[in-house]
Amino acid sequence: MLRSYVRRATHRENRYVIAFVTSVRRCQTIPLGSVIQARNIRSTNATMVAGQSMTAARDAKAESDVKSNTIAGMTGNMKKEKKSINFLRGWPATSLLPAAALRAASQTALTDPSIWAPGLEYGPDPGYQPLREALARWLGRFYGGVIPTISNTSTVKPEEDIADRITITGGASQSLACLLQSFTDPGQTLAIWVVAPCYFLACPIFEDAGFGGRLRAVPEDAEGVDIAVLEREMSALEERQKRGEGENSISARYKTNDPHRKIYRHVVYCVPAFSNPSGRTTTCRRREELVGLARTHDALIICDDVYDMLQWNTTPSPLSSDPENPPQPEQLHTALLPRIADIDIARGRSAHDPEGKHFGHAVSNGSFSKLVAPGTRTGWTYSTADLALGLSRTGSTRSGGAASQIAATIVCELLLDKSERSRGENPQCELDTHIRHVLLPSYARRHAILMRAIRDTLVPLGLGVSETSLVGHGGIYGGYFVWMTLPRAEEGKTWPTAQAIADCCRADEDLMIGNGELFAVSGDESMCFEDAIRLCFAWLDEEDLVDGVERLGRVIRRMLDEGPGGWERSVPGLSQMDQAK
Repeated sequence: MLRSYVRRATHRENRYVIAFVTSVRRCQTIPLGSVIQARNIRSTNATMVAGQSMTAARDAKAESDVKSNTIAGMTGNMKKEKKSINFLRGWPATSLLPAAALRAASQTALTDPSIWAPGLEYGPDPGYQPLREALARWLGRFYGGVIPTISNTSTVKPEEDIADRITITGGASQSLACLLQSFTDPGQTLAIWVVAPCYFLACPIFEDAGFGGRLRAVPEDAEGVDIAVLEREMSALEERQKRGEGENSISARYKTNDPHRKIYRHVVYCVPAFSNPSGRTTTCRRREELVGLARTHDALIICDDVYDMLQWNTTPSPLSSDPENPPQPEQLHTALLPRIADIDIARGRSAHDPEGKHFGHAVSNGSFSKLVAPGTRTGWTYSTADLALGLSRTGSTRSGGAASQIAATIVCELLLDKSERSRGENPQCELDTHIRHVLLPSYARRHAILMRAIRDTLVPLGLGVSETSLVGHGGIYGGYFVWMTLPRAEEGKTWPTAQAIADCCRADEDLMIGNGELFAVSGDESMCFEDAIRLCFAWLDEEDLVDGVERLGRVIRRMLDEGPGGWERSVPGLSQMDQAK
């Protein structure tokens, strides 16, 4: 039953009713001046008692009317308004954030002077050293079993301090901007090659670095980036540049020479594992081919490796038996494939490395946003030691020190091995515990719920969806997203575009989805993905996943019944980019 508490307050000659409705957690202040005329009560002995009695009676009746109208209006709105469901937002659910663990880590970091003193000062350029060392151990446990053997011709020493390959950053987006500042030059770097569909919020970062109009989309298939297309297009661009054709004839150098950094001729941007938005994982064969291509054409591969640890086996399904004791899908606590950076490092210096330097051709861009919390704004890069040193010399970093210094001290506490205190044989830290006991079970279940709803509601309409992320490893899935494709138009049956579906979802069902056009590479119209939809299962509650798919199914069925004449919608409010954030 709807409960309300009403309090009256007098301000000058206006009266207000404050109605607090607990069921909707909303407080409304309604001026009674629009209902009750302000009365000037003159102090006369003859009329005071009667006037006060009449005023009180009228006020009580008016207050009762306003109270009734307010509650009736609010309950009416509650019946009419649907809960907003946002499949577009790529955030971790608030309920999964490790507030207790961060509180304890903060207490430790801000109590121990050996931690808080350096933590509250400017940080060293490469980042908080204890976190670099803790990351070296933690990443070593996860990737250690698949790191390629260093070749006999490699100049990389196996005993090289792994922490020297790591820099601490302000998150994957901030480090992407710094990589472009330090290792590209709009007058020398020919193009940014972006695997498409792409993480669309990366495009403005490239444009801000001076590459507007020079982002090039590269298609992917089930195995990842299409190497043949990338090789052909890179070579063609280099030939045009040699002939002095078009904008690629520019040969000016805008940045000063720095012996600790170099300028690459190309940049390749990708999300190799559980990609945003497609959910695909690049196979080992394609990773090796991509490294070979980069070393031939002097390209830097920037890999957003932010989802690597979020992986599970989809069988058995967590939904397939007794809800009191559901089976747990196999959790994968170590990497299935080597990082592209590891493949490159193992091959040693290339012909494009300056004398005495080993910058390499790949960097792994990591972040705690998907593993701890986005608000920590803390991440890392992993590369050759020379590239890590060069990155730490980015101007904004040298001025203020490594980003997120105090946050780095707190996150570091989550990475300290419990065995460091107990000297146990199975190293595990608070972050391992959070990933294994909170994130992986929750995401595996949410993914299973979403996939079941898609099979029940959308697949019968003709939509396609991938059941696995990695070719050759059936049942492996990970990350945050599911990528669906709309059927091709058939004779006598026209399908709406993903953008039209998204507009109708927002207008008719208060539902936000990721229409495929969003994930096109900015400025390259060769691939627009108007037949694709991305859904995020990490942000929403489990019941909203099902409700959202049912709403999407209703919209699609209604649009197919109405035909193109009824598809246009005007959608006011926040932009899709704002909704995604």
